[in-house]
Amino acid sequence: MNTLLIAEHNNETLADATVKAATAAAQMGGECHVLVAGSGCAAVADAAAKLDGVAKVLLADDAQYAKQLAEPMAALVVSLADGYATIASPASTNGKNFMPRIAALLDCSQISDITAVIDANTFERPIYAGNAIQTVKTTEAKKAVTIRSTAFQAAGDGGSAAVEAASAADNPGLSEFVNEELTKSDRPELTSAKIVVSGGRGMQSGDNFPMLEKVADKLGAAVGASRAAVDAGFVPNDYQVGQTGKVVAPELYIAVGISGAIQHLAGMKDSKVIVAINKDEEAPIFQVADYGLVADLFTAVPELEEELGKAGL
Repeated sequence: MNTLLIAEHNNETLADATVKAATAAAQMGGECHVLVAGSGCAAVADAAAKLDGVAKVLLADDAQYAKQLAEPMAALVVSLADGYATIASPASTNGKNFMPRIAALLDCSQISDITAVIDANTFERPIYAGNAIQTVKTTEAKKAVTIRSTAFQAAGDGGSAAVEAASAADNPGLSEFVNEELTKSDRPELTSAKIVVSGGRGMQSGDNFPMLEKVADKLGAAVGASRAAVDAGFVPNDYQVGQTGKVVAPELYIAVGISGAIQHLAGMKDSKVIVAINKDEEAPIFQVADYGLVADLFTAVPELEEELGKAGL
């Protein structure tokens, strides 16, 4: 039986989360088919067709899928579910919204946030804020799976899958898109950035975060924060990295003034290289850091910015 991967996109470009999730979906048995549901999204379908491991792309181009509202998306996926043993999606905001509805309509279990595929029916997923890895095996004929895409390598772009049109399903009419307010920034999006500079409670106030932003701008990095910094009102909620925030796995993660509470580590410990700056040498963050600097951040960060400038950044 095949696997159907629901693509994450903005109707113009394929999200990095989908490119990585395709690697996982290709390991789940049978052929990997990608569903691109959106409005005016033919370019996204073409991009999905080039992913290694993808055998077919289904394109559902209809206005009701422009914002991937949960109810229309669930109805569409259920209408296409015959022939698929696994329905998969990145564990993104959208995926976490519509996948439980899909699982309920298909009367099957959902296996959430997987980080490894053992075989077609067996997966690994983190529990207890990432302190333990649970192995889950299902015997159900169908299953719904969300993929923590940061745990997988991006699929290559050497594929040449066929793109087929998929008919839109009847809209249940239970929800409608009203509006959205998006944060505008010249910096990379937090979950897809290759470098992330994050600040914690040690920043003392939001007025000090521009110090990190200057370093981030020199490195072409995104700016993040711990829950403590967000709860204190230093920065907006969309900066939050951690168990209840965003999960990131950049090439370089710089933690400034972050103690390293277990909830924060759950959201960034898969980063390739972790650098920590904290004046408390006993801070838990140093246990996961590849490089640690015990120093006053208000001295160290300006010095780092100065050195980056000397390096031509």
